[in-house]
Amino acid sequence: MNPTLVIAGKEIRDALRNRWVVSATLLLAGLAFALAFLGSAPTGELGVKPLAVTVVSLASLTIFLLPLIALMLSYDALVGEAERGTLLLLFTYPVTKTQILLGKFTGHVTVLAIATVVGYGAAGAAAGLNAGGADPQSWKAFAALLGSSALLGGVFIALAYLISALVRERGTAAGAAIGVWLLFVVLYDMGLLGLLAATKGQIHEKIFPWLLLANPADVYRLFNLTTFDNVRAFSGLAGLSGQISFSPALLLGVLTAWMVVPLILAVAVFKRREW
Repeated sequence: MNPTLVIAGKEIRDALRNRWVVSATLLLAGLAFALAFLGSAPTGELGVKPLAVTVVSLASLTIFLLPLIALMLSYDALVGEAERGTLLLLFTYPVTKTQILLGKFTGHVTVLAIATVVGYGAAGAAAGLNAGGADPQSWKAFAALLGSSALLGGVFIALAYLISALVRERGTAAGAAIGVWLLFVVLYDMGLLGLLAATKGQIHEKIFPWLLLANPADVYRLFNLTTFDNVRAFSGLAGLSGQISFSPALLLGVLTAWMVVPLILAVAVFKRREW
């Protein structure tokens, strides 16, 4: 069997044994159900399908919650193994460093994808089947949400692996992971708002759309809230989508690049570093 898949399977089993999968799934499902049914209250008056409202609510929740879960799941994937001495044991087996890292990465991405699909999927299915509250476009938007959420989780897991390959202590890795979360989820958008205020909105038509691509959380938001008409109308981004002409394929490509580039850098650092 492929060594990468063997290591990935071990990471999945460890996550199941440590109840990471169950805990993350229950957390995502609980919050998703709350948003799905509390947020669907006004949809009858607004003429909006409940599933479209659920997509908007979950997209906003995911930007804050899923990156944090991804970072906490994998920030010590390498440095933690080194501190425990198990990484040196892995090096004695007939596997390369690249296979070790990719195997662990695949396992963590699978764990988070399972938690996301099961947790969000259950709430989305309930909202979509409630009183016939879904149309084909809403189901497509929800499927796109599930796929892009798993991809966003992969982005921050890749960033966590890069951190774990660079630092020498778990505590440092944890602090850096929180810093990455604050930068991309909180501080970056605050900086953009400050830039807009300082330039009195003049930067908007020139480079503002491209600045959004420099943040994977914003790319995820744009993809889920501007791709489908019913979601875009309810999210309040109809006007913005008319000014930002990024196609869904481009946004997915950028989000994929945000996962691939840090992962390549993590592999390069991991292979060069003496453990």
